[in-house]
Amino acid sequence: MFDFVTKHKTLIQIVLAIIFLPFAFFGVDSYFRGAGVGQSVARVGDYNISQEEFSRALRERQEALQRMAQGRVDPALLDNPEARYATLDGLIQRRLLLDSALRAGVTVRDERLKDLIGRQQVFQDETGQFSLARYEQYLKSEGMTPAMFEARLRQDITLRQFADGYAESTFVPRAVVERLTRISGQRRELSQYVLSAEKFMKQVKLDADAAKQYYDANPAEFLIPEHVRVEYLVLSVELLQQQAQPDPAEVKKYYETNRRQFEVKESRQAAHIFVSVDAASGADAKQKARARVEEIYQQLQKAPAEFAEIAKKRSEDPGSAANGGDLGYIGRGSMKDVPEFEEALYKLKPGEISAPVESKLGYHIIRLTAVRPTQSKGLDEVRGQIEQELRKQLAGRRFAELADGFNNVAYEQSESLKPAADLIKAAPQVSGWIIRSRAGEPQLNNPRLLAAVFSDEVLRNKRNTEAIEVVPGTLVAARVVEHKPESVQPFESVRAALEKRIALRAAGRLAVEEGRRLLGELTQGKSVEIAWSAPQIASRAEFKNIPEPVIRQAFRLDTSKLPAYAGVENPQLDYTLVRVAGVQEAVELPPEKASELAGALRQVLAQEAMAAYLAALKQKAGVTINKEFLEKKEDNAPFPAPVSKSDRPTPSRRGGL
Repeated sequence: MFDFVTKHKTLIQIVLAIIFLPFAFFGVDSYFRGAGVGQSVARVGDYNISQEEFSRALRERQEALQRMAQGRVDPALLDNPEARYATLDGLIQRRLLLDSALRAGVTVRDERLKDLIGRQQVFQDETGQFSLARYEQYLKSEGMTPAMFEARLRQDITLRQFADGYAESTFVPRAVVERLTRISGQRRELSQYVLSAEKFMKQVKLDADAAKQYYDANPAEFLIPEHVRVEYLVLSVELLQQQAQPDPAEVKKYYETNRRQFEVKESRQAAHIFVSVDAASGADAKQKARARVEEIYQQLQKAPAEFAEIAKKRSEDPGSAANGGDLGYIGRGSMKDVPEFEEALYKLKPGEISAPVESKLGYHIIRLTAVRPTQSKGLDEVRGQIEQELRKQLAGRRFAELADGFNNVAYEQSESLKPAADLIKAAPQVSGWIIRSRAGEPQLNNPRLLAAVFSDEVLRNKRNTEAIEVVPGTLVAARVVEHKPESVQPFESVRAALEKRIALRAAGRLAVEEGRRLLGELTQGKSVEIAWSAPQIASRAEFKNIPEPVIRQAFRLDTSKLPAYAGVENPQLDYTLVRVAGVQEAVELPPEKASELAGALRQVLAQEAMAAYLAALKQKAGVTINKEFLEKKEDNAPFPAPVSKSDRPTPSRRGGL
């Protein structure tokens, strides 16, 4: 039930980032039934998705994507109708599946949830034990309480268990796999001939005013967007960490307090002779394996010094047999899959050989080669590590001390960044040109900051922005130092490039016309002089120096009569003729490849089944959404629009950043 947790170590990060389950988007248009949903964004049966719930989900999704992309995502991609529809669809699917899962009795026991959380390394202390303090601190940094996190984690596990039922029950007929194998492995011999637009440029004669007519008819293409340069200050934990200088006395104190953290635990060098037993084997196979290992053990009792030679000849572990059975040093807790092995190893004395030890994998005869006792690293060995940790702590505390003051000073003394710069002891930086949707500097490419920079208060009234958290642990305040309004490029500056572009388009049309004419003659069986490229053998998955559209068209061709011909119109204004002269049918795929193909097909079918199930749930529940709310950006701004100075709250009432 919980296998997916151990296989997907990023579960915790996924839950914290609020990434919705990746089910197929099945079309919000079908939600519109004409029924009103009041002030809610949507209604799923009797459950209303409120504006607050939707806005929070959208904001968390946007912030998570910005964190993962380190602020390099174009804000326009995060705030548009498509993004809002996708977010709402995720909420609707989640509600439908949760209701269905709960009705089916799919639950997550408290003990399992507790065990899962306790095993996450991010919540463990230096000794590998669950730390409640770290757990609460980490969740606090993510803006979550333990109750919120556990509820979301419980829901995600419930949903995944429910979805896994579809994946595990999907059946793919052998005949389908075999047919797909043949199709995917087929290879074709093909040649190309490209008619490029450049070859037809001499045939193009443009009207004298063609460029001017196009320029006048398409003014939007030649707009230079409004842009600004800003002066900005950055307060970040990272910068403060570079400035922090730990006190040598604190370094020593940390070392003394956390000595166990710097211990190298006892480890033991082991060698083994292994006799495997298939878990699916019957009693006879197990008995034969037991007899073999007993025979080897009797041989070792007579000649223990020959352990390495016997291991090379008789051990069934290919990874260690060639090295005389040597497994290297093994620490406590590193053999969790075969605890019987570790338990026997730590009972041996150096040079001693164990009796056969049974595990789920088979039988082991173990020799303890050497013992490396627990050792403590000296202060000088770990000084750099401790100083780095203390710098983090000092920077975190200093950031917390400065953050509110930095915001207040930037806001209250908004005629200049100098007071804020003096407070944090940093020099302002000057950006390159910035437009409303994008900034070249990653620290400035944040939708909230860009919205603030282009607000009337900052742009027209020459005020500072507030300190805005662009990524966790980084605040930026900015002010405009240069502004250029939207303008149109002069015709003369674009004339030459525009004339060439228009001519190329006309030449491209001529290339297409000629290509279609040649294709018609080829398909009629006429003899046409064409300088075909050298033949290449390609498959759907393996092709070199061949454009993908050409490959797709080549494998669509009916090859019952060869050679077969096709034509491809390229976005680069070229036309490519394709000739298929031969077909090589696929050889039988290796079992592992066939299994891989069947697994991929099962996933596709499972997703289709889940999408169909969701559609049925949606119809039964009667889902309706408020289309107007989603499409009105001002009604659903992911970040509050800037307000006038008189409307802004006082520093004491703004609360945290």
